[in-house]
Amino acid sequence: MAKKTLVTGAGGFIGSHLVEELVADGWDVRAFVHYNAAGSWHNLEKVPEEALRSVEVVAGDITDPFFVDQAVRGCDVVFHLAALIGIPYSYIAPQAYVSTNVIGTLNVLQACRRHNVSRLVHTSTSETYGSAQYVPIDENHPMVGQSPYSASKIGADKLVESYWRSFELPACIIRPFNTYGPRQSARAFIPTIVSQALSDGVVRLGNLDPVRDMTFVKDTARGFIAGAKSDKCIGTVCNLGVGEGWSIGEFVERIGALLGKELKVESDPLRVRPANSEVSRLISNNSRIRELAEWEPKVSLDDGLRQTIEYIRSNLSEYKSDRYNV
Repeated sequence: MAKKTLVTGAGGFIGSHLVEELVADGWDVRAFVHYNAAGSWHNLEKVPEEALRSVEVVAGDITDPFFVDQAVRGCDVVFHLAALIGIPYSYIAPQAYVSTNVIGTLNVLQACRRHNVSRLVHTSTSETYGSAQYVPIDENHPMVGQSPYSASKIGADKLVESYWRSFELPACIIRPFNTYGPRQSARAFIPTIVSQALSDGVVRLGNLDPVRDMTFVKDTARGFIAGAKSDKCIGTVCNLGVGEGWSIGEFVERIGALLGKELKVESDPLRVRPANSEVSRLISNNSRIRELAEWEPKVSLDDGLRQTIEYIRSNLSEYKSDRYNV
């Protein structure tokens, strides 16, 4: 019998792909989306109908402990992805990040403990490391809160660790480095570059120097599933990345080459982060998840960028390329 699993944040970019991969892998999926008056399931609505047909969708709020408890009830495995993730927005709404990312995670932990789930897979972020003190970054790298967002995720990660140590809750922490691919919003820099390049050809960005380790979204989703299936991952943190890094400026050149055009870049002061908050370099050491969960990335950077470009080209009206998406 397929394991009943809950995916929080199922309407998000990674969450919707994870739901799709879980269905393909034979899981019985309950998808937790954020309630809204319009009844939108966000990115989950872009999952192919044949996959979505078997998914139970529930709408609620991760900060409501009663709803979270109801959502977890009856599930054997929980993938916790629900979070506020935009770094610039965390500068102006820090309390919302604590409520969603810290208190929301606490609600999930309490519900998982109460209902004796066999596995919790919690989503971290490479932003918890801050600017690299050495590369590649392994899981022993110090954690540095360089933004309210990263601080809230450090708090959430430490709560998960505490429930493993205090109550033996069978949890593992998957720490993705940057993820990209179809369905990602213009809040992220790759869709920003692509949508602007396809619109007027002028790319407006902040700092071009930060280096990022980019994983295609389907590889990220497969990494979550691999972590859930491996008993060796219980009680651990596992980096999820390809182990290589490219600067934002290099991505502009690479995307321009794939589009067959030379892109003009303009500096936009609104997009420049505070100097002590900007994370300059993130490159993963992914040896732990390779060893414990036998995961490895399969999609090359250029193949992933091509799929991303084609998705944005087909959905360009969704991207407000002339606007800075915080």
